[in-house]
Amino acid sequence: MAELDVEKLSMDVAAQELIKKAQAEGIETIFDRAKTMKPCPIGVEGACCRICAQGPCRVPPPKKKAGEETGEEKKQRMGLCGATAETIVARNFARMVACGTSAHNDHSRGVALLFKEVAHGRTQGYEIKDVTKLRRVAREWGVAITVGEGEDAKPRSKNEIAQELADKVLMAFGQQSGELQYVARAPKKRQEIWRKYGVAPRGCDIEVVELMHRTHMGVDQDYRNIMKQATRCALSDGWGGSMISTDLQDIMFGCPVPVASEINLGVLKEDHVNIIIHGHEPLLPEMIAMAVQEPEMLEYAKSKGAKGIQLAGMCCSANEILMRHGIPVAGNYLHQELAIITGALDAMVVDVQCIFQSLANVAQCYHTKLITTDPRAKMEAGALHIEYDEHHALDVARKVVREAIDNFPNRRAPVMIPAVSHPIVVGFSYETIQYLLGGSIRGTYYTLNDNVIGGRIRGVAGVVGCNNCRTTQDSSHMTLIKELLKNDVIVLSTGCAAMAAGKYGLLTPEAASQYCGPGLAEICETVGIPPVLHMGACVDNSRILMAATACVKAGGLGTDISDLPAAGAAPEWMSEKAIAIGQYFVASGVYTCFGVTFPSTGSEIFTDYLFKGIEEEYGGKWDFIADPEEMARKMIAHIDSKRKALGIDKARERVLMDMDMRRKLEAAAEEA
Repeated sequence: MAELDVEKLSMDVAAQELIKKAQAEGIETIFDRAKTMKPCPIGVEGACCRICAQGPCRVPPPKKKAGEETGEEKKQRMGLCGATAETIVARNFARMVACGTSAHNDHSRGVALLFKEVAHGRTQGYEIKDVTKLRRVAREWGVAITVGEGEDAKPRSKNEIAQELADKVLMAFGQQSGELQYVARAPKKRQEIWRKYGVAPRGCDIEVVELMHRTHMGVDQDYRNIMKQATRCALSDGWGGSMISTDLQDIMFGCPVPVASEINLGVLKEDHVNIIIHGHEPLLPEMIAMAVQEPEMLEYAKSKGAKGIQLAGMCCSANEILMRHGIPVAGNYLHQELAIITGALDAMVVDVQCIFQSLANVAQCYHTKLITTDPRAKMEAGALHIEYDEHHALDVARKVVREAIDNFPNRRAPVMIPAVSHPIVVGFSYETIQYLLGGSIRGTYYTLNDNVIGGRIRGVAGVVGCNNCRTTQDSSHMTLIKELLKNDVIVLSTGCAAMAAGKYGLLTPEAASQYCGPGLAEICETVGIPPVLHMGACVDNSRILMAATACVKAGGLGTDISDLPAAGAAPEWMSEKAIAIGQYFVASGVYTCFGVTFPSTGSEIFTDYLFKGIEEEYGGKWDFIADPEEMARKMIAHIDSKRKALGIDKARERVLMDMDMRRKLEAAAEEA
């Protein structure tokens, strides 16, 4: 293997140490493969069409600017069927949206099916924990929470409410007409925009199916029309499947509240049985978190020579159990092979999404048991399959934990756990943010808006997304976030980006004085919150949508999400889910920046539409900025332009509001 410059691969000291260990032991990782395998220059631009057996057709970049090509030159840039670069690139982009949406909506369907079984009492270990949120969500879906009327009204049991809610939610996946229920959550102006352009999603499944049909060979050949359906598909994710799964997971497992924990590979313990949960669905991880605490399991671990059991997470399954139970996190996406290379990992338990097939090869070089748990995500060799069953979930979890305990005595490689971990405070659901700002009686986003209007907070940025081995791990996240913070922009974060912030000390209240401008530092210190708010897993980007909507409804910052001094970014994205997320944020009115590369640059015309033209329709737009410092500058410039449009771009004296002023604000919020 070629020698690697570890400092160019990751800014994480723990990762650097383990990459060196892998090199010394002859273990190939994603970092080795990234050095030897370069991306296809045409495919990376989205200009390779392989949707029929006459291809693949590769469309080279134009030699002239858009509009200057002759008819003959355009013919040379077509597929065999005559598909233009715009059609090919739009189809490829739309198919990424469809796949990303299906990943989230299929996750959501599994959660909804579990919710129904829990409501009927047919599961093991699960219960409805957040009755307050159950009742609030039930009302939105038209489910009665009482029986009878007036003085004779009696509350329905939580299971009765949940049973009816489950049936209504499950119907949303097969819904063929009308609008998804959560469209009504968006600001009224935003709903009108979606209806004007015919993109209000009808159901969770129909939009994916129609988009895949439209991008079949010889169907939709108008890039704008393809993107119309791609937008409707993405919205069925952000305002459909993702939002449904977030709500139902909160109801079953508890709505997150701030909790302290720690992050990075240093959370593993040499004298403990180490188990890592990796993937994106928290259904079995919830039960594993319960099983590892059972006295019988702890005694069994001690009987094998261990002092206890250390459960940790990775990727978004980690985020889910982290923010509800404080289970520590071993790392983000690019740490998964490295965790095994420590020699201390007794079991890696995976479910779905973002899981390297190479884990099986790496695990065979050590003693680690790789355990797959989902029937949709098996490996052909090298992994033990223990299938999740919601009716016996706790028993399945116990079996998984026992496999790890039994494997503890089999350690054979020298153990090297980097002494690197950081404290974190996580669990900022949009409901929690509302409570922190105003308490349980008068909790609204007015306080946040007031500080934005007054200039203490310049604006809000969502920084989300994955790691990508084509960049230095975490470096783009950290450069961007630090630049935003010092310019008084508060950051909302999910997924691997949130984990990156935690690994370098930004998920603690103490970070505010070190990294923030004076205005944001004052707010964070007063409220006692970190300057980067960890809002959960990638499906929980729906929490950011709800926070943005709450800002609009609180008044004073316009009547739509597109009016807010806010921007979004995924500086190290790599997944099709990221494209679906980006598209539903753009369609919700948000300026959205991606780094690394962008899958539309094979067509200047189509890219120009995404970066400029789409803003005329939806008020949001895409941008591609590889340099994170430049990305920060452009996001701040956008935030400043929105402040100017709102008339809050100049410092003003703080005014104490009387009741009449509050009533006017509340009336404006109702209109929104």
